[in-house]
Amino acid sequence: MDKIINVAVVAHVDAGKSTLVDALLRQNGAFGAHDEIIDQQMDSDQIERERGITIYSKNCAIKYKGYKINIVDTPGHADFSSEVERIIRTVDTVILIVDAAEGPMPQTRFVLSKALEQHLRPILFINKIDKKDARIQEVVNETFDLFVDLNATDEQLDFPIVYGIARDGIATLDPNDLGNKTIEPLLDVVLKQVKPYEGSESDDLQLQVSQLAYDDYIGRLGIGRISKGVIKSGEQVTLVKNSGEETNFKITKLFVNEGMKRVEKTEAYYGDIVTFAGCDHISIGDTVCSFGKPNPLPPIKIEDPTLSMNFLVNDGPFAGKSGKFVTSRHIRERLFRELETNVGLRVEELPGTDGYKVSGRGELHLSILLENMRREGYELCVSKPQVLYHEENGVKTEPFEEVIVNVPNDYASKVVQDIQERKGVLTSMSTTPDNYTHLIFSAPTRGLIGYRSAFITNTRGQGIMVRSFEGYKPYAGEVQSRKNGVLVSMETGKTLGFSLYNLQDRGELIVGPATDVYVGMIVGIHNRENDLNVNPCKNKEMSNTRSKSSDEAITLAPYRTFSLEEALEFIADDEYVEVTPDAIRLRKAVLDPNERFRINRNNKKEQ
Repeated sequence: MDKIINVAVVAHVDAGKSTLVDALLRQNGAFGAHDEIIDQQMDSDQIERERGITIYSKNCAIKYKGYKINIVDTPGHADFSSEVERIIRTVDTVILIVDAAEGPMPQTRFVLSKALEQHLRPILFINKIDKKDARIQEVVNETFDLFVDLNATDEQLDFPIVYGIARDGIATLDPNDLGNKTIEPLLDVVLKQVKPYEGSESDDLQLQVSQLAYDDYIGRLGIGRISKGVIKSGEQVTLVKNSGEETNFKITKLFVNEGMKRVEKTEAYYGDIVTFAGCDHISIGDTVCSFGKPNPLPPIKIEDPTLSMNFLVNDGPFAGKSGKFVTSRHIRERLFRELETNVGLRVEELPGTDGYKVSGRGELHLSILLENMRREGYELCVSKPQVLYHEENGVKTEPFEEVIVNVPNDYASKVVQDIQERKGVLTSMSTTPDNYTHLIFSAPTRGLIGYRSAFITNTRGQGIMVRSFEGYKPYAGEVQSRKNGVLVSMETGKTLGFSLYNLQDRGELIVGPATDVYVGMIVGIHNRENDLNVNPCKNKEMSNTRSKSSDEAITLAPYRTFSLEEALEFIADDEYVEVTPDAIRLRKAVLDPNERFRINRNNKKEQ
């Protein structure tokens, strides 16, 4: 048996979690001589590598001085907080990474609070101490204040501090001494801070599932830490579901982590994180027990979603041209399959329509699901994101976010004005020696939907904005929606350069020439507040007379393209984003312009 310690690496986004895990793996023999070594080894998902972020919690293991250390790499983005919440019970301590220049950020507070709730004693790792603007001692003090603010115990407040440069694989106990070029000081602190997991082989088995996976050959896989006893391949066990239902099944395969790989074993012991097969209906939070001896652990509590979108069948003219899965049955099966692994998600059927209300922790959380679906061949329409309101003691409340902004001094007043128009409240303001202003706001999520593109424009791309869920607060009142109307196609066909050239004066185009469009599809952003029906397919009238002025070549300004997140932020309440494998289109919910006119007229009469 190995002496086992389980460690989670937690931090705000871009603090260096995956980079630190890379260093731990490289310096402890996790890779062979012929293995391809790339940065962010744990970010194996295609979208994770494209975007440079961690989306899913993943496990690996190293051997160090006779100990087996299981390492869990976690996401840092607030939208994927449920990944942190469900694995925090499986570890003995957390390595909390804080940037030596930025200091504690909004998500730092969240991941630390979850660790403290489980009575863990964190280890603080001050990363990127080689930055020019590093302020090491100030960051340590700010982190200590955060511990105090989160009601840490005296034992938790006595946390060890390690300094380092994860990119170079360096850790040290003295920030002024970088002579040691290894990560070993951090591992030595882990061994000193945490005792190996204790238990007995004679105890009855107890294992709670914290993650799920799938294998094309052996089916559904459960992942979790063995809290008690021993698990053996081939043995019969009892599964206690979250609902209290009990079923029996046989462990057909058993794996443990060694480096980046899963290695098949015949048995594994208390404290270890294992992957097993044999049950096709296992879910996160279920407990595996010795046969006939149910002893379930408390369910894993996940924070409620804050944002919802309607996922609808695509009823546009181009439906089914590029997607393989287009019916409500296909969408339903895919969404309910996602629920099995994505515990932060909620799905409800919409009465009277072929659609589903999907709720998650933020726009990115839901857009990653949409991106995966379109890559798998799904076609659907998605409505504007809506926040989920609560009622507490008879008071209507809504989700608020803490917004941290670093922006050049010249643009600070515009940012303050923008966020205050969206019902945000400025809670802190300071300036830095390099002519930047540091702003902290408390703002309703509802007001921040669609703001990112305006923020980038108003700060000339030089501002940095970080958002994190803060909590539910009283309803902030009406928030001004999008100021500009849109240009809506009133014809079906291919766009022509001649007609687009004439439309440029009306607003900013979002389609180029030779693009297939249909009636009700949005082709541009109007300069004014109202929507305008236009014909982007109109060709130049032919005549027998030639003139130099009329035959000059036309020049089109570059048109704007939307990413999936930008499209979801941009649309209004009466618009959809049409998501297909080969295109992202913006359209009106009601395609017929005459029907839209009647609806708008009736709405005005009711007002």
